[in-house]
Amino acid sequence: MQLFGQILVNGILLGGLYGLMGLGMGLVWGVLKIVNLAHGALIMLGGYALYYLYTGAGIDPFLGLPIAMVVMFVFGYLLQGLVLNLIVRSAQLNTLLITFGFDVVFVYMAQLLFSADFRTINPPYAGMNVSIAGITVPYVQLGAFLVALLLAALLFVVLDVTRTGRAIRATAQNLVAARLYGVNPRRIYALTFGAGAALAGAAGGLYGMVQQITPYIGVTLTAKSFVIAILGGLDKPLGVILGGLVLGIAEVMAALYLDPIYTDIISFGLLVLVLVARPAQLVGRA
Repeated sequence: MQLFGQILVNGILLGGLYGLMGLGMGLVWGVLKIVNLAHGALIMLGGYALYYLYTGAGIDPFLGLPIAMVVMFVFGYLLQGLVLNLIVRSAQLNTLLITFGFDVVFVYMAQLLFSADFRTINPPYAGMNVSIAGITVPYVQLGAFLVALLLAALLFVVLDVTRTGRAIRATAQNLVAARLYGVNPRRIYALTFGAGAALAGAAGGLYGMVQQITPYIGVTLTAKSFVIAILGGLDKPLGVILGGLVLGIAEVMAALYLDPIYTDIISFGLLVLVLVARPAQLVGRA
């Protein structure tokens, strides 16, 4: 039972990080109607941004996380405003092709700039943990989990309370009606993509504190983010976190009772299962 409890806690902590990854993809997908195939590359770039803030500037990773998010927000805002806005309402195949192209460019630029070496963000407290009833909870993973919950709650508040958040929701629900109420879709799209890139950057930074980062981690993380966004629903930030928890727990349980090689297979197997058994996602309506 103690082993089961330890694995369950590990899955919950991992799932919180997965949920944060899915938030950025779900936000962009829900508002811009774009499946961003470069999402994993943005996560990777966020990981490198926090890595160099820590190793180059000596900034504590958790304190440097807002800086990395701002950098990624500006990057995403400019990318959307200057390029993606030109094709945002074109055929979906065009958006898939251009985001895939960006993914390839970002990966090879990262390889040129950062090399293909494995990097990990290792603050002095990386090996510290707290033990509760015989279950070990690492400080870094716990901090990453709490940050993920905080960002999900903050996104929920922004979308539900602020004027900009309501404009984002209106644009997602009815573009014509939003324009009639004075909403500028191009600005909203750029803000939304920037916010999605910032969330991806935060996820990448936290991922770099618990796993190794390379220029090539993006493909797998894009796939996982896609699954989580589907599981949680595109308009429900807390639902996306729940989807991440389900995936994280499923992966660690598969590693324990089956074999670690099955962890990545679990993602799409879980997606198929949910779409067949409950097409309304984990929460909400179809």
